[in-house]
Amino acid sequence: MEKRLDPSVEQFKQFVKKHPKIIQAVRNGTKTWKQFYEDWYLFGEEDEIWDEYKEEEKKQATKTTNSPLFINKILSTLKNMDPNEMQQHIASVQQAIAAIQSMIGQLQGMKPPSSTVPSEHHPFSFRKD
Repeated sequence: MEKRLDPSVEQFKQFVKKHPKIIQAVRNGTKTWKQFYEDWYLFGEEDEIWDEYKEEEKKQATKTTNSPLFINKILSTLKNMDPNEMQQHIASVQQAIAAIQSMIGQLQGMKPPSSTVPSEHHPFSFRKD
């Protein structure tokens, strides 16, 4: 029984074949596959971040063509986003923030009250080594 990959993963594989320096970057430890996939998913294939991973011949061809406008980049990014997935990410970030706030509140409740009166009467207290 053959296991089928998600279509976006297949598209990403094709994209990596066009940008062989991505494979080198992963092997060198510069970035992970997950980071590259997330960048590809968010920014799309035509973003400037991929210029450093293109082969030299393709870089020259890209430089001669007009780069897309900033608004077009934003629109293409928004078009590629899955609203449900973004909502899940936002919800998980909110849960993490709430957990951190709760933990900070508990730690602050456990702190002993700080005394405002110094223990020594010297204006400068230095410790000897």
